[in-house]
Amino acid sequence: MEKIVGIVEEIIYQNEQNGYTIIVVSTQEGELTCVGTMFKLSIGEEITVEGDYTTHPIYGKQFNAEAFSTSVPKDKHAFEKYLGSGAIKGIGPVLAGKIVESFGDDTFRIIEEEPERLEEVKGISMQKTQQIAEIFYEQRSMRQAILFLQEYQISLTYGLKIYDFYKEKTYQVIRENPYRLAEDIYGIGFKLADEIAKKIGIEENHPHRIMSAITYVLNQGTLDGHVYLDKSMLVERTQELLGISIEQIDREIMELQLKQQIKVQQEEDTSRIYLIHYYSMEEACAHKICQCLTHEIQQIDKVEKRIASIEMRNDVSLDAVQKEAVLDSAKYPFFVLTGGPGTGKTTTINTLIQMFEEEDLVIFLAAPTGRAAKRMTETTGHEARTIHRLLEINFTSDDQRQSFERNEDYPLECDVLIVDEISMLDITLFYHLLKAVPLGCRVILVGDKDQLPSVGPGNVLRDLIHVQHFVPTVTLQKIYRQAEKSAIVLNAHKIHQGNMIDYKNKDDFFFIQRKQSQQILKEIISLVKSRLPKFTGIDYQEGIQVLTPMRKGMLGVEQLNIELQRALNPSSAKRAEKTFRQTIFREGDKVMQIRNNYNINWSIKSQFGIVIDEGVGVFNGDLGTIKQINHYSESLIVVFDDLKEVTYEFTQLDELELAYSITIHKSQGSEYPVVIIPLFKGPSMLLSRNLLYTAVTRAKKLVVLVGDSEILKHMIDNNREIHRNSTLFVRIEEAAHLLDVKELA
Repeated sequence: MEKIVGIVEEIIYQNEQNGYTIIVVSTQEGELTCVGTMFKLSIGEEITVEGDYTTHPIYGKQFNAEAFSTSVPKDKHAFEKYLGSGAIKGIGPVLAGKIVESFGDDTFRIIEEEPERLEEVKGISMQKTQQIAEIFYEQRSMRQAILFLQEYQISLTYGLKIYDFYKEKTYQVIRENPYRLAEDIYGIGFKLADEIAKKIGIEENHPHRIMSAITYVLNQGTLDGHVYLDKSMLVERTQELLGISIEQIDREIMELQLKQQIKVQQEEDTSRIYLIHYYSMEEACAHKICQCLTHEIQQIDKVEKRIASIEMRNDVSLDAVQKEAVLDSAKYPFFVLTGGPGTGKTTTINTLIQMFEEEDLVIFLAAPTGRAAKRMTETTGHEARTIHRLLEINFTSDDQRQSFERNEDYPLECDVLIVDEISMLDITLFYHLLKAVPLGCRVILVGDKDQLPSVGPGNVLRDLIHVQHFVPTVTLQKIYRQAEKSAIVLNAHKIHQGNMIDYKNKDDFFFIQRKQSQQILKEIISLVKSRLPKFTGIDYQEGIQVLTPMRKGMLGVEQLNIELQRALNPSSAKRAEKTFRQTIFREGDKVMQIRNNYNINWSIKSQFGIVIDEGVGVFNGDLGTIKQINHYSESLIVVFDDLKEVTYEFTQLDELELAYSITIHKSQGSEYPVVIIPLFKGPSMLLSRNLLYTAVTRAKKLVVLVGDSEILKHMIDNNREIHRNSTLFVRIEEAAHLLDVKELA
């Protein structure tokens, strides 16, 4: 590792969020471009940088900074340049010149120790003197705190977050209870806080450490979908983590309960232990549901006649169960509609939408993800929004902690709310959604209970179905004649019932027997590259999607994307590329947005390049193609399936992934014309019936299974659903008795 020392001459680029910076440094050997994570630099500062020289393909020789430190300028010229650069708000180039002229080499000591003397300079008032002194003190304090944190190997990115949160209390928090970091700072978990605590010398059985470990274990449980953990499981996992006695853990569980950070609910043979906010969310959701069920709504007359009229107008015929669903949606303020593929959910939803429209009711449609909302828009002909967009999401400064504008004080302005794909809804999003529902609004929730559960904690749809004696619920089961022609639909139902699929002599469902991973990979590449485009007229950009159960391994997402990229869009002098972390992004690549970004700009252009529409927002699961990579502007342009064109800075590339292959979990709420599913050995939890069911039901026109028939049989037989600890149904039972909700016949 080499070291350079110089003066910051120019700041080319500085990202306030992650500290990524490009600067020009003047050294004794001449000017040099430095790139790396460096925070809040100013022109004129003396900087010491450690790192290595690299060669950029376009910009040539650069110094890649791995560590840095700064000090105040050492001469008058540097003083003036620093002060005039805008480093201290309120001082521009002219005023900087006057200050340096007045105080010379003593300038920084005066600002730091005798700031009141700045009033001696013409043009500086007492108020401005105070402002300058405060800003200078704040900057000095921040830098000292960051250097202090770096002594404990805390990265610059986290250091900035910590200082922004605690300010001058940073030292006190780190020295007295570094475990607070795990509670207060997004991205810092127990393990990082524990490493800092060890360096400080905090004892292994310190109460702060035990309490932090308990909340960490509970939070880890939420990653498996659990809203609570049984006490025995919590204690066992905490012991494994810390290696301490049960008595010490019991004592701190009681302390956390007294601090109202956890909820302990005693059962006959065990105790359920919740993080307090998840317990409160379940309780609030149950109370709101029961409030809705006891609240009067606008009555709709002659519903059966309206249904008959809509049937005639649309040339459809609803069966008895579908009619029951429409009648119940008119009758009850809160209603759940479930059913598998081909059972007529869309026809039912469209019928009840038309019925509500005839009553001039305001209808909002929503779904958990952007692709699910887009699909709902296409099937209903009415605009559907993501729940996040519907609730008018806001983010904190670190863009991680979210809040919503819409709530009980600023509710949704609608008479009917229809939410699709609610199997994807976790308890947190469900809680925020219900908070924004005004009493008197009909809530209609639609989903398929046999799809994969939500990524976040909770089991919303299944818990609602569990209490259908209170919550009106209709389940559609009949497969319709048009769907009966589809082997995709029929085989999805066979999988759900635990029966072997039928793929012989089918036009839309194929199984290719291959046993070795290398053979499966070779077959998939051949299918995507040539055979399926010839057979279907659809290429990989238009809708051939590989869905795989896992991320790792030869047939996991990461390796499949590398192999498919190599086969479909190989390296070429004609196509620019950018390596970001471990991923090569190349012009022509198929990519996917992997998180909701409500602030990024998009535009739709005509064939002549004229902007014909523009807006903001790209959503988790949106698929597109890299149109252009520009190393000069450090940016990349993606054109998404709906023709929205979005420009990403290179620093934003963590929002994109290659998408020749995606996980089955990531495909929820989406549909693709052609789906290819590799079947191979892996963890039993990822070779389950409902995972296969979810993958198959993503296809509109064609499913191709490639792999071992024994694995296929194992997946169909494996009805082991990962149990989730959730008690929304218990809370609904309690609230129903409290609010006197009548049981349904």
